[in-house]
Amino acid sequence: MPQADVPTDAQQAGPLTIDELLRRSARTAPQIIEALARIRQAQGTALRAEGAFDTVFDVEGRSRVTGYYGGTVVDGEVNQPFTTNGGYAYGGYRISRGDFPIYEDKAFTNELGELKIGALYSLLRDRLIDERRAQRSIAARGIDIARFEAEAAAIGVQSRAIEAYQDWVAAGLRLRAYRELLGLAQDRTGGIDRQVALGAQPRILRTENEQNLVRRRARVIESEQAFQAAAVRLSLFYRDLDGNPITPGADRLPQDAEALALLSVDPAFRLTQRPELQSLLAQIDQSVLSLALAENAMKPRFDLLGEVAKDIGDRGLGGPSRSPLETIVGFRFSVPLQNRAARGRVLEQEAKLDELAIQQQFLRDRIENEVETMRIALEGAQQLVETAQQEYELALELAQAERRRFQLGSSNFFLVNQREETATDAQIQLIAAKARIAAAQADLAAATVDLDALGLAE
Repeated sequence: MPQADVPTDAQQAGPLTIDELLRRSARTAPQIIEALARIRQAQGTALRAEGAFDTVFDVEGRSRVTGYYGGTVVDGEVNQPFTTNGGYAYGGYRISRGDFPIYEDKAFTNELGELKIGALYSLLRDRLIDERRAQRSIAARGIDIARFEAEAAAIGVQSRAIEAYQDWVAAGLRLRAYRELLGLAQDRTGGIDRQVALGAQPRILRTENEQNLVRRRARVIESEQAFQAAAVRLSLFYRDLDGNPITPGADRLPQDAEALALLSVDPAFRLTQRPELQSLLAQIDQSVLSLALAENAMKPRFDLLGEVAKDIGDRGLGGPSRSPLETIVGFRFSVPLQNRAARGRVLEQEAKLDELAIQQQFLRDRIENEVETMRIALEGAQQLVETAQQEYELALELAQAERRRFQLGSSNFFLVNQREETATDAQIQLIAAKARIAAAQADLAAATVDLDALGLAE
């Protein structure tokens, strides 16, 4: 699989983008590679089914080495099954030397042997379908099923990769926000200590500030752990070119929540684009073929046989009866009486088709419901982002104003801390809202099989 557009590990620099992650995941994820292996297995099965139509060359020879008679005969035949009928064509050459007993009279040939060609053609059973053609068509649909399942697996992997990336970015941005909140408290510590030393503020203010530092430092520690855990989860999808997991460091964290969004989401969607529905339709095709094969076994067998044979060369020990051209026609007829095995297969395949038809209808309903639900979730997430953005901007403005008032002595320590923490909480809520809309975009891209957005267009 080409990897020219995937940056090498030595080229990694700057923030990790979702585009880079998806390109890596599409080429190195074990689940995708496993699915591609299943396609090769299905192709092998199809090739094996084609083997039923292989030309077969068969040679048999025998010679009496002791006894009264000393005849030797060599018989070769080429058999070629028809690809549009259950019959076959054949051609052969036979030559014999020596003498044969009367009960082996047919072994005699002229001096240069006997040539023959013939064919068997099915008129009823095996005319429209037989085991060979059915298995070939079923195996061909098996390749389609494997491809659809591989596409579904790839979509699932990319969807989980996007989710892991979004969790990692959101966790990193939360950590950055809490570190900034801790930094504000640390920057105030020196001023508070000086004011307490000069007697301008009570000693309890220093204790209160230390308590505030401890509380904010605890938030930072929890966020660091969450960020590290998210990076480890992301490494399941972000791998080097040899397939080894890479745990991205903090230096690769994007600057803002804009990195969470997909590049684009195609609003157009056709139900038949879903690979699981296409796979189910292919399974229905397989069941239709199996039903046709079972119904074929219920029919009488009526085969026509035609053969032309000619001995060549001088007359042999068999006498002059071998020399004229022989034309042989024949037939074979058989009627299944009880045929319970075939009737049982027909009932089984009819029930299987009914089952798949119900599954198909439910799957269509579920997909339509799923896509519509995700569109609603996306619209709601977009509205939530607008509200969270306004709330954060207002909280930030209040916190900045309260800090100025505190520096001028017009506010108190409790109020400025509350404003700062409220602003940080609003920032966290904004990050969560943007993560929610990004997750809704990713879910919609997976549900609508948007291969471009999922990094699978190639």
